[in-house]
Amino acid sequence: ITFFLYFSFQEHESDDDSYEVLDLTEYARRHHWWNRVFGRNSGPIVEKYSVATQIVMGGVTGWCAGFLFQKVGKLAATAVGGGFLLLQIASHSGYVQVDWKRVEKDVNKAKKQLKKRANKAAPEINTLIEESTEFIKQNIVVSSGFVGGFLLGLAS
Repeated sequence: ITFFLYFSFQEHESDDDSYEVLDLTEYARRHHWWNRVFGRNSGPIVEKYSVATQIVMGGVTGWCAGFLFQKVGKLAATAVGGGFLLLQIASHSGYVQVDWKRVEKDVNKAKKQLKKRANKAAPEINTLIEESTEFIKQNIVVSSGFVGGFLLGLAS
């Protein structure tokens, strides 16, 4: 897979945009640090650090993820709850009339479709779970730090 980055430079003499194309595969071949970090044979880079450093790295990234998850979750819950409350007020006031039989029919139809898709997606989900489990086993120190930091981020 080849990725390209396009950079736009505004020239002072004209209003035309000119673009420079940067081929990331060539860039990675010329810059060895990029290969070490993102290359196919890079291996777990975290293993090069001490256990304490791995726990701190996992904890900090976990805390950031947990904190963001908490904030986004509160925002989503507020939006969904507020929207539901507004719909209930509008329905009670007579602005909106809900056809509950149609809603029930659509929900049942959606349940059937989800069951069909869940049965088809089971092999992909099992593969994803196996890969995730293998990753966690290989990076147990960082993973445990991440989980601890994530829980702290949710609590803060």
